[in-house]
Amino acid sequence: MDRKNYLIKNIKTLTIHELAELSELIRNRILEVVSKNGGHLSSTLGATDLIVAMHHVFDSEKDPFIFDVSHQAYAHKLLTGRWEEFETLRQWNGLAGYTKPQESIHDYYVAGHSSTSISLAVGSAKAIKLKGEENKRIPIALIGDGSMSAGMVYEALNELGDRKYPVIIILNDNEMSISKPIGAISRILSRALASRFYQKIKKKTEDILTHLPESATYLAKRFEESFRLITPGLMFEEMGIDYIGPIDGHDLSSIIENLQLAKSLGRPVVIHAQTLKGKGYGYSEGYLEHWHGVPPFDIKTGQIIKKANKKSATEIFSEELLKLARERKNIVGVTAAMPSGTGLSALIEEFPDRFWDVAIAEQHAVTSMGSLAKEGFKPFCAIYSTFLQRAYDQIIHDICLMNLPVVFAIDRGGIVGEDGETHQGVFDLSYLRAIPNISIFAPRDELSLRDAIKFSADFPTPIAFRYPRGAYLLDINNDNFIFESFKLGKSQLLKNGNSNVIFIGYGNGVGRAVQTAKLLKDLDIAILDLRFLKPLDEESILKLVNKFKNWFVFSDSSEIGGVGSALLELFNKNYININLKSFEYGDEFISHGKTGDVEFELEISPEQLSKKVRSKLERI
Repeated sequence: MDRKNYLIKNIKTLTIHELAELSELIRNRILEVVSKNGGHLSSTLGATDLIVAMHHVFDSEKDPFIFDVSHQAYAHKLLTGRWEEFETLRQWNGLAGYTKPQESIHDYYVAGHSSTSISLAVGSAKAIKLKGEENKRIPIALIGDGSMSAGMVYEALNELGDRKYPVIIILNDNEMSISKPIGAISRILSRALASRFYQKIKKKTEDILTHLPESATYLAKRFEESFRLITPGLMFEEMGIDYIGPIDGHDLSSIIENLQLAKSLGRPVVIHAQTLKGKGYGYSEGYLEHWHGVPPFDIKTGQIIKKANKKSATEIFSEELLKLARERKNIVGVTAAMPSGTGLSALIEEFPDRFWDVAIAEQHAVTSMGSLAKEGFKPFCAIYSTFLQRAYDQIIHDICLMNLPVVFAIDRGGIVGEDGETHQGVFDLSYLRAIPNISIFAPRDELSLRDAIKFSADFPTPIAFRYPRGAYLLDINNDNFIFESFKLGKSQLLKNGNSNVIFIGYGNGVGRAVQTAKLLKDLDIAILDLRFLKPLDEESILKLVNKFKNWFVFSDSSEIGGVGSALLELFNKNYININLKSFEYGDEFISHGKTGDVEFELEISPEQLSKKVRSKLERI
């Protein structure tokens, strides 16, 4: 048995020195694979010692290990029989970048969106109690300080503090965004709070308080409150949850000691561990967003291995909105913890009083923009498709019900690749279409995206437009379609055809339709850029019915409730019988992998689609 396998197999009995050796091996393996495959780096390097300690103290086969977001759980995968398979991380048919119970019994839950771990731990604790397994199992939730900005966390803490279920919460504070220790006295007291002596004294004090006269009880309580006031754990203690820390999240001895202490208490405990993001790799240590999620890079130099690509849709959005914001002082904007990912970083830097990153708080982001719209400003909410789902009620109740002119700039519409099921931008068209008062449209290329921003800035009611991750499929340098500015509810016929076949493209789907049509030149296919999903260009569409009997829909969205559905609803309303085939995504969650690999498996590459079109026409 080699050294690595020995350390993993005997993790329960290893010395601190051996555990540190294991942590180093794990970090090296993570660096080796992420540098080739891309992935989440700094967060998982920073959490490695915490995860090694968790596996030393607890048993992930029976104790629910719940990782918030779970992009920091690579070490957990490596410790649970996936060392060699880790080579396939984030590749099609390989390991997911997040925890996934289908992969391993050691993965308790699928997690890709943040701030769910404490709710899951509370639910798990309830189940454990109902099954009479309190003395056999205990939930452990590992949550980062960034995730603590979401309201769901406090909903869960509120119930946990009231019901007192035995749950251990490890707060991985890698940015000091939870309250900092206040000077030397606070550090001394915090260390005291983490000791077994303090916990015993606290328990005895609680017992004594129940038997003291009222006056003595009041004085004792005031003393305890004053004692806790200058520590970072006040918030948790006031909610009825024990607090330990802050501790050094890279001191394995300290982590293990406090995990064992928390395990013995039989009530909810927060262990506040301060860690260094990117620990163990000099280029990433202490850096925040840049090394959070990375493409392949050179380990020796830390340089990203760049591919020659066209300008991304996000870059175009950022450039054009910044230009417009310089011209119009009423334009404001918000993002939820993704300023770089959504392109809002440049605007926040230049206009810090008009553009905001509100952290992981999509609900708050949307509702707060409602007030700004009511006050005469023009808000842009720049949020990924997958994360906008988290603010669905706010879109309905706080924006559309009031018919306020908020713009939803939906980034990552369509396949996002390696992040997989939890992040694919599949559902935004389906969940937005049902809402009254909102208009929904999509640009097809760089020029139309720039125009979409201007169009939205002048629009008087709620409006949403989507754009893909990376570059558009349609190349404005090679596909010389006539540019037309957006007009509400108006489509654009890009190419008229002499056959009875028409391709309907929506957003980036226009590029896919054009690429597919080029492989079917003999059919002389017409191509329509639908542009608006809501309202539909009913007049133009119904006129096209007279000429084209075979309709094929191209859109990077869910088929249920998507573009094809909208067209069929229109045809049904007008008693029109049309042969319509949609190439939107089927009724399933889409797995992770390189975008090209995913699209090939979904059979939506231009080559595959051209064969499907020809086969369909032959059967008609």
